[in-house]
Amino acid sequence: MLHIKVVGTGCPTCQRLERMCREVTEENQFNATIEKVTDLNRFADLGIFMTPGLIINDEVVSSGKMPDRNTLKNWMEKRNHP
Repeated sequence: MLHIKVVGTGCPTCQRLERMCREVTEENQFNATIEKVTDLNRFADLGIFMTPGLIINDEVVSSGKMPDRNTLKNWMEKRNHP
């Protein structure tokens, strides 16, 4: 199961990243929970210093940039454990 955290203030880019995470998990039938973290006080504790941030299974995979769809899928596949 994938535990995905989309970290950001709610800006359009952060919203787009969350939407893409939901689409990629559905398209590939990944069992996943997706959490939005918008509390600025938690960002640094999570290891995110630029948004949007993406954490998969407690590992920061992206900070401060928007991954493309294929990269996102590859990150999820690599961390998807039954």
